[in-house]
Amino acid sequence: MMAEKRKPPGSKLDPEKYARLKAEAKAPYRGLRKFIYFTFGASGLIGAVVFLAQLAAGRDVATALPNFALQVGVVALMIFLFRWENEVERKG
Repeated sequence: MMAEKRKPPGSKLDPEKYARLKAEAKAPYRGLRKFIYFTFGASGLIGAVVFLAQLAAGRDVATALPNFALQVGVVALMIFLFRWENEVERKG
């Protein structure tokens, strides 16, 4: 008999809920982390669009270019972390 399919002794939880709680115990706050990755990525994307518009207009290029690069880096980092989180979720 498989351990995941059984109910824990003396428990009234159904097996699906027990498995979900067990997965949450293995990786706490996974949903919160994904939400943070998404919101920071969206914020970085908005910032990148703003600084790209400044670069296209030729306004204050000396400060807009590093800021644009930073925003693109934030977006890339959030995409990397989100994909990594999904990969760990699939394996684990």
